[in-house]
Amino acid sequence: MTTDPPSVAVRRRVHSQEDSGAAHLKETAQLAETVRRQIESARIQTIKVEFPDLHGVARAKAVPARQFPHVIEHGIQFAFPTFSLDLAGNGAPGTGTAEETGYADMTARPDLSTFTVIPWEPHTAAVIADVYYRGEPVALAPRNLLRRIAAAYEQRRLSPIVGSELEFYLLRRDGNGGWQTYANKPSMVYTWNLTVDPDGITRQICDAIEAMGHRAMAVSHEYFPGQFEINLEHGQALEVADRTFFYKQAVKEIAWKNGLMATFMAKPRSDLGGSGFHLHLSVADPETGQNLFYDPNGQEALSDLAHHFIGGQLAHAPGLTAVCAPTVNSYKRYVVGAFAPYYLLWGYDNRTCYVRVPPERMGATRIENRSPDGVANPYLVFAGALAAGLDGIDRQLDPGQPFAGDAYMQADCVQTPIIPQYLHEALAALEADDILAAMLGPAFVRAFTAVKRMESQRFRAHVTDWEFNEYAFHL
Repeated sequence: MTTDPPSVAVRRRVHSQEDSGAAHLKETAQLAETVRRQIESARIQTIKVEFPDLHGVARAKAVPARQFPHVIEHGIQFAFPTFSLDLAGNGAPGTGTAEETGYADMTARPDLSTFTVIPWEPHTAAVIADVYYRGEPVALAPRNLLRRIAAAYEQRRLSPIVGSELEFYLLRRDGNGGWQTYANKPSMVYTWNLTVDPDGITRQICDAIEAMGHRAMAVSHEYFPGQFEINLEHGQALEVADRTFFYKQAVKEIAWKNGLMATFMAKPRSDLGGSGFHLHLSVADPETGQNLFYDPNGQEALSDLAHHFIGGQLAHAPGLTAVCAPTVNSYKRYVVGAFAPYYLLWGYDNRTCYVRVPPERMGATRIENRSPDGVANPYLVFAGALAAGLDGIDRQLDPGQPFAGDAYMQADCVQTPIIPQYLHEALAALEADDILAAMLGPAFVRAFTAVKRMESQRFRAHVTDWEFNEYAFHL
């Protein structure tokens, strides 16, 4: 039995930490009744209460439906040191969440507007929670962080609008313990048929995210074998981050259910291209919905506000790279000629630049930051890019002249700054960027850099197959 997804009105309801107690209780009661009806009509037995960790991974507890009213009222406990873990399960010292707190608990409180039925798991739903420590929002939690940056726009009577374009690979086991691309035909870019998706996996994914109310715009096969891209409809920053969070779960879990592995890794294999998370950004008038990046009298119909926003992206690009390219592997994508950023330039409809301004205008006017890769945490990517753009607006930063031509071949390789080439460089750049670090918050910067620096140091000490094959016989 299927049910309609939650209404757009419920999904787009704006929540504020400053809501009056009475209004908040009334709203919570209304949402709880809506959710109760959904649970009954869909015969939900289990609800996954989830929150995004620093990596964007869904950390969850499965709650029986009969227990969910108690969770709504009281929350549910998770270990605060979850924010100290790397992806191998190692705890980084110095995050402020582990040994400093006595390895304490934090409370996750469901945001009922995110409640959704999971199409690929029978009788199961999920809800995203906000996390609190000793009654206060956890400042370093990605969802809380994004909410804080969005509020800074609201204070300036601005509304940030974002859109996600995420590339990923589908891989299948090769019979020898390794993985091969799901589709192995070359030069199948912009095709979508049984030759590139014989098992209909991408159709299953699109059907699932539509059933969840997350509104895909397009799906296509990318340039390299087994690589796909699904674009999500743009919207308010927190809403789109939540949709992207659920979307990435859908991709990975539906693939796994079908005997495949989906990966958003920046560069899963040396002979394959990178997977990007192309981030589309604009700013609207919250009252009228007018796109404030559009100016028919501006250069290329782009407003001064848009130019200042681009200036912020470029000014903070080195530090911003830490959240846009958050793994050691991410930096293997930043090479000349790979259609990923290398030189920190901007241009009109120019895919060789760090910032591209797509050709659409009027309501569709936007800028595209091409630096994030697929593994980046959407909450942190949105928060970081919006923080950089807001500083550009506040200080009216000038991005300089747009670059025309092939930046990889024609940029001044001596004078033009390049994107950080290693994770440790990006982490140092984030710590050195006083403005961006302050906007993201000292608690976040402390925890994030501690976890990621440990990852970088672990890789530095690891001997790879390449090193052994290159040196062992001859030296």
